[in-house]
Amino acid sequence: MRALSSPADIVIGGASAGVGKTFSLLLEPLRHINNPDFGAVCFRRTSPQIRAEGGLWDTSMGLYPSAGGAPKETTLEWKWRSGAKVSFRHLQYEKDILEWQGSQIPLILWDELTHFTEKMFFYMLSRNRSTCGVKPYIRATCNPDPESWVAKLIEWWIDQETGFPIPERDGVVRYFTKYGDNYIWGDSFAEVTEKAWFFLKTLVTRSGQKPEDFIKSITFISGSIYDNQELLSKDPSYLANLVAQDEQTRLQLLDGNWKVVLSDLDIYDYPAFAGMFNNTYSVNNEGRYLTADIALKGSNKLVLGVWYGFELVDIAIVDSSDGKRVVEEALRLLDIHKIQNHHFTYDADGVGGYIDGFIRGAIPFHNGASPIEVKGTDGKPLKENYANLKTQCFYRSGDRVREGGYKVSEEVANRMYDNKMTVRQRFMHERKAIKRDKTDSDGKLRIIPKEQMKVKLNGESPDLMDMFAQRERFELKPKKQGILI
Repeated sequence: MRALSSPADIVIGGASAGVGKTFSLLLEPLRHINNPDFGAVCFRRTSPQIRAEGGLWDTSMGLYPSAGGAPKETTLEWKWRSGAKVSFRHLQYEKDILEWQGSQIPLILWDELTHFTEKMFFYMLSRNRSTCGVKPYIRATCNPDPESWVAKLIEWWIDQETGFPIPERDGVVRYFTKYGDNYIWGDSFAEVTEKAWFFLKTLVTRSGQKPEDFIKSITFISGSIYDNQELLSKDPSYLANLVAQDEQTRLQLLDGNWKVVLSDLDIYDYPAFAGMFNNTYSVNNEGRYLTADIALKGSNKLVLGVWYGFELVDIAIVDSSDGKRVVEEALRLLDIHKIQNHHFTYDADGVGGYIDGFIRGAIPFHNGASPIEVKGTDGKPLKENYANLKTQCFYRSGDRVREGGYKVSEEVANRMYDNKMTVRQRFMHERKAIKRDKTDSDGKLRIIPKEQMKVKLNGESPDLMDMFAQRERFELKPKKQGILI
């Protein structure tokens, strides 16, 4: 009710899971269904997300027929006798925004806003225009994502110490305009106008428009699953599902918390790890490499990462597949990026013989192998004090991340990992599962076992992080004419 009654141009519902965000989003267009010229577009990142069980389309099927809507499932559209319509569309890649050039959309709806890029959002804001008598506006939903651009946009509404929404600010309308990449905020149109007059003056003079025409009103609204008694009465076990998550996921999905949970046991420093996606500086781009965490049928995902030096520039993510598909994907990336076979390493545990038979020269990565000797400061061989090769690579990549030595390209970071997370979100999700373990009597450094990692990831494997850490394999042997020796 608070979201539906807000007068703001932009309303973002960023609450915990199960509060009715999607239902509220789909209710919004119904106030205009008697306007023959009205149209709304509801975006998800991919088409499968729209059609997913219990997702947007299913929810609309339980709502719009009661309001006289007629569905057209082939095009994912609803139409009313008046001529009003609501369309469901995807924006998978940033280039897809160009398909909307020239469009006029009175109401734009974003489901899971944190899955989209800031560029996508603000470009489509320029398409938020109207000649049907409805003042253009935007409504959006999302679950808490501390690393997203949305978290920065709504930070005024969030206690930056606790991560929880500030109750007295919930639903309060603020105002902003943008000057380049910078937001100019205020508590009124007048305050923003005064702060931004240095560039608004020219726009107002040339256009003849009022200053407030260049300023948007916005608010953030939170909510608690405990307010959704209808859901709890129909599915009491849903609470148990949320409680069973790891600490950070539970805080986000159950409590609506926008803060990151940090641990002294983390291999990857959080600010430095997040910096891989945000830093503008370049990293060492010498050499081209391919690393792969391989999953066959009945396992998790096949993940292959293409590296230009220490920048992840391309990625292939495939649901568990047969050996033939593994080889095809690897050969495709090796060919496209002109990577030599001996610059390809793959998780060899269980499938090494198969891969080796088709891609000669590729380097098998045996997780439990002994650490590889490196050169000490005195130039002599040094066997590092790690329990195995996998641990050695994780620790070394953690050190390099802390030094700012890794980067993930924007294009890779913004791809969808699955129907729930982008690659960036998945990386940040898996990061928390890579932790130091206690040392045994031998004093060797260790990481927690894979099974403990999977517990922290709700039964899933850290496939991205396994692929990521393998990049260090190529730094563990001296090189001679580009060949590992």
